[in-house]
Amino acid sequence: MTHIGAHDQHDQHGPSGPSGPGGAQGADGPDSDRPDSDATGDRTGAPEGAPGARPGSAAGGGRPGAVAAEPEAAASVTVRVPAKVNVQLAVGGLRPDGFHDLANVFLAVGLHDEITAAPAEALSVTVTGPDAGQVPLDRTNLAARAAELLAARHGIEPRVRLHIAKDIPVAGGMAGGSADAAGALLACDALWGIGASREELLGICAELGSDVPFSLVGGAALGRGRGELLTPLGVGGTFHWVFAVADGGLSTPAVYRECDRLREVSGAGARVTDVPGPEPSRPLLDALAAGDAAALAAALMAGGTSNDLQAAALSLRPSLADTLAAGARAGALAGIVSGSGPTTAFLAGSAGEAETLAAALRDSGTCRTARVAASPAAGAALLPPAPAPGAAPIPHTEPGTAAVPPAARAAGTRRNP
Repeated sequence: MTHIGAHDQHDQHGPSGPSGPGGAQGADGPDSDRPDSDATGDRTGAPEGAPGARPGSAAGGGRPGAVAAEPEAAASVTVRVPAKVNVQLAVGGLRPDGFHDLANVFLAVGLHDEITAAPAEALSVTVTGPDAGQVPLDRTNLAARAAELLAARHGIEPRVRLHIAKDIPVAGGMAGGSADAAGALLACDALWGIGASREELLGICAELGSDVPFSLVGGAALGRGRGELLTPLGVGGTFHWVFAVADGGLSTPAVYRECDRLREVSGAGARVTDVPGPEPSRPLLDALAAGDAAALAAALMAGGTSNDLQAAALSLRPSLADTLAAGARAGALAGIVSGSGPTTAFLAGSAGEAETLAAALRDSGTCRTARVAASPAAGAALLPPAPAPGAAPIPHTEPGTAAVPPAARAAGTRRNP
């Protein structure tokens, strides 16, 4: 499985920009420039095992003994955050700083984790859901690191209990760890009454990992640099997907290393001077904008695949080829490895066709299970509390928005006694 804090190519390098050493790690994205990962961390910083603040203390060092008064929190806050599929992942050559430049077309999909933040004496993490046992419960979990970073920025102790209800496949190439980091950040901001700006939240997301900013905003976007420099994209309709979940996970850093190795052995070279700069596919962007599933399928399969990491994922997990073949036989319009894998993503022509395709994949014996989801999906969103009997329901807050006045936030977040 992908380790919890370092999954993007970015995961082991500089904090926010496309270059620069140092930083913290997470585990849900590619490695060094990796776009996704899933143990619940997307690292974008120091190598795995790097020392860090222990739970219950400000990460990265607030001033010892000088802790600002913390807002009184009487209830928990829950945030829902989506998975993603990379409908294109173009990977440039290996740079001297260990990163790869990317042209990463993100599409948020309707599989979600829910992160609940509640007051506590010290930082702790609990997890339930499929493969919960694979998710770290210490500060290597990106959600914990998100709480530490936000607290340190505002001079408070990260006294919070984070509960992650997993539904996004773990270590599956769908940015589950990144999603949990974005959700924890938004939940802690609301719980502590900070009211951080969108720009501040996105900046912290970029420090955590290359996929984390997109997990906050959702929808569709083109990611440049390590994937964290986002440009929103228009989507003209709903796309229907089936995600075949494999047994076990794949380490995003390992997939990036294998991509570099395969390029070297091919004779083409793997360095940034050997590989053309990554560019988004114009037919793919046009298909998204038009909401045209057939055109998107053609763009996904142009040149064999729209994912430059697919050959590396297949090299490390040859059985994924059987899953891709099973999906094609069952009528998928297109099939690709999702991000660094090992989840495979299949595009269907309609919701009904997606259900039929999922059933066929489950029966094929080539995957553990198959999940149906539609896209695009909204980004991280605070959930409202369940209304009291007879009360009008409270609408959700805008996805990816945290700068809500405390009074309004109290009415617009799920707070459990």
